[in-house]
Amino acid sequence: MCEMSEEWLDVVDEEGMPTGERVERSRAHRLGIRHRTSHVWILREKQGRLQILLQKRSRDKDSFPGCYDISSAGHIPAGEDYIPSALRELKEELGVEAGPQELFYCGQRDIFYETVFYGEPFRDCQVSRVYFMWLDREPEEFSLQESEVEAVAWFPFPECISLVEEGRIPNCIYPQELRMVEAIVQKYAVFVKNMRE
Repeated sequence: MCEMSEEWLDVVDEEGMPTGERVERSRAHRLGIRHRTSHVWILREKQGRLQILLQKRSRDKDSFPGCYDISSAGHIPAGEDYIPSALRELKEELGVEAGPQELFYCGQRDIFYETVFYGEPFRDCQVSRVYFMWLDREPEEFSLQESEVEAVAWFPFPECISLVEEGRIPNCIYPQELRMVEAIVQKYAVFVKNMRE
């Protein structure tokens, strides 16, 4: 596992609002202290089919090494907000430059997960805001942050949901979140269709 400089996070309440306290990321995960993350799912339409981009986490990650994950996601540093953090993670992890207007809000989720990594307890207690964006780019056109992302791959959206729900690919994705994105994308598609008619 690679050594990383310690990141400070805002401690937040159940609504995801900062309490004024801050905590080191490693301590937050060791003790299960609630903090914030932003999640961005990248979608495209290819040959009439909706596809979703998954990243494969670096094998040096402190949690879920080598697993498929959200297109881009990250902890929100202390003092930063959801959308600026989401845009920064897109740039750092994938080399994608985007603006706030390109993110479509899907909802907010509370997540708690407890396990052990590298012999140490890992308690992830987070409030996450979930977004999606449209981007048609081939995997080799992304500039990957090697310390975070090993690879990216497009999956047909319905197949991705099945693979995750049935555990047929190594992943750390919550199926409920994919369903959340699916519902918002369907509403968006209906809205676009109505606008065009």
